Amino acid sequence: MENNLRELKGLGAKTEQLFHKLGLYSVRDLLYFYPAAYEEYEEPGQVCQVMEGKQCVIRARLGSGVSLTSGKTKAVVSTVLQDSSGRLDAVWFNMGYLRSRLRPGREYIFRGRASRKNGRLVIEQAQVYDPAEYEPLKGKLLPVYHLTKGLSNKTVRRMVTQALDSAFFPDDPLPEDTRLRLGLVSLRTALCQLHFPSDADSRQKARQRLVFDEFFSFILAVRICRRMGEEAENHFPLKLSWTTERIINRLPFSLTKAQQNVWHDIERNLCGSRLMARLVQGDVGSGKTILAFLAMALTAENGYQAALMAPTQVLARQHFEAFTTFVQSQGLTFLHPVLLTGSMKQKEKNEALRAIAEGEANCIIGTHALIRKEISFKALALAITDEQHRFGVRQRQALSSSQAFPHVLVMSATPIPRTLGLILYGDLDISVVDEMPADRIPIKNCLVGTAWRPNAYRFIQKQLEEGHQAYVICPLVEESEGLEAENVMDYSEKLREFFPENIHIRPLHGRMKDEEKNEVMQSFSQGQTDILVSTTVVEVGVNVPNATVMLIENAERFGLAQLHQLRGRVGRGKYQSYCIFIQGKEDEETSARLKLLAGSNDGFYLAGEDLRLRGPGDFFGLRQSGELLFSLADIYQDSDILSLAGREADFILKEDPLLTAPGHTAFRQLVDHQLEGQLERMEL
Repeated sequence: MENNLRELKGLGAKTEQLFHKLGLYSVRDLLYFYPAAYEEYEEPGQVCQVMEGKQCVIRARLGSGVSLTSGKTKAVVSTVLQDSSGRLDAVWFNMGYLRSRLRPGREYIFRGRASRKNGRLVIEQAQVYDPAEYEPLKGKLLPVYHLTKGLSNKTVRRMVTQALDSAFFPDDPLPEDTRLRLGLVSLRTALCQLHFPSDADSRQKARQRLVFDEFFSFILAVRICRRMGEEAENHFPLKLSWTTERIINRLPFSLTKAQQNVWHDIERNLCGSRLMARLVQGDVGSGKTILAFLAMALTAENGYQAALMAPTQVLARQHFEAFTTFVQSQGLTFLHPVLLTGSMKQKEKNEALRAIAEGEANCIIGTHALIRKEISFKALALAITDEQHRFGVRQRQALSSSQAFPHVLVMSATPIPRTLGLILYGDLDISVVDEMPADRIPIKNCLVGTAWRPNAYRFIQKQLEEGHQAYVICPLVEESEGLEAENVMDYSEKLREFFPENIHIRPLHGRMKDEEKNEVMQSFSQGQTDILVSTTVVEVGVNVPNATVMLIENAERFGLAQLHQLRGRVGRGKYQSYCIFIQGKEDEETSARLKLLAGSNDGFYLAGEDLRLRGPGDFFGLRQSGELLFSLADIYQDSDILSLAGREADFILKEDPLLTAPGHTAFRQLVDHQLEGQLERMEL
């Protein structure tokens, strides 16, 4: 349902704009705007149970008095809380009104996090409740959302509650008999219980249903895509050529055995009787791009066109520059590359479109601009997409729909275990580049606590003084009520206070406009920015050989595979590179998981360990909206649901391969929603 947000009562123009900043435009968007975490209102405990760094709820009375100290920048309210088990200092900043509200000797409920100051435990900025006020909240789980400045959790909760109770609620795409057979709750129950769970078990069942929907719709889509490809006639029969062998022999490096094996897979597919549909997986730096260039050369020599689609404009331009250098160094005069991105000037864009339509350009490199209606290929025989987890089925389908189906090659540095890959990407044959070039310098890693942060800054400064650059990754865009983690905007200011003025620090995040993101990425790529403070949007993006340090804050908030992807932004040049993982939440289990990163640079090993170690209890990490293929599902912790969705999709498609039967209309709608969602999320 695409009912506008303004149809909700009490939502004015200014608040609507704040929701738009979060990418929320319709009531349906709001319903699927999942909580990032929950506030749990526990049974109050005693002072003696308070633990450093942990959220606590205690019932205590005030000591002898409440003091208010006013400084230049902030007012400080302080007091002592006590009960039969002990005493605890409490402090509030810029909340002077509490001095008149808090009465010495009276009992209150205090909810907050304790930290150690000068050797003593102190609870800071605690929420204060009268016992009668806290009673109805006890045992509840209230949602905490990713917010933007000016928007509160209270406002979002109010609007979500209204959306859940409204007439705009979407129909359940799963028939009741299917739900019952699979043991899944209804869509209405799932959305209600995910936003406002009655208890942890209800939340888990809600999440299972919504994760199933994401996997099921995606798998149905890829299976249908494959069936269409299998039934499509191969209009582009390619012939083997010695040119590619001569190119390989003239390269300034030798292909690894793994690269050679994968190239033979690609070559055999391209020159076979059926259309190719192949996924090439390989760690960052394993040499997938040269395989794509070879495939483009073979296609062009046969008189056809090849297109390579990248997820960002910066990466598209880098691919284009690398390909142009490749063409010139090899003297490949029959290759005529052209770049096409959304930010190009209209005159440049028109010239590129003309060259593509007339067949003058036979190697086209670009972004999502390649699937716009205005583009017309003369003879597109090969469509390559870089980073499968950002470009899904809809993008490949759109590249194919302009004419006869082309061969499809998908490249991905996302290390997905083969068992899961076969389910998830069932429309593609899979090849793996599982060997690194001999000249690749291994990244040095270290896992530290927050107390080590000043040392990390000094280490970064030393690298900057040597002429290098650094990345800093934070899980949040900006400070968000109820979410305790480092954020890009505040962290950028923190770094500016530490480093000299001549050090150029720039923030980067997914809420920026495309033009601004591209400008920031380009600035870092060209060495004009020294430190890039970013969310995970750099997981796939620029290739900056001069960047030698990656510092990741709140490393416990990410999966091992994603941390490995982030780490892959450094170590891309001739210099020794380093990755510093700062662990914000220190516990034995989290430390054991993160220590694996310090001991291995093998993405496929780490992906397997991620699958083994991440249990079903680790449901709600801080994810940035729109940065992964799925909004909620995680292929590692949800591998059992992925398998269930795969079996169900195969069961349905065995009866009705293209979902054309009247009884499968709801499934087709589910697929359409999945495809539309991917189309909306395909740009960073």
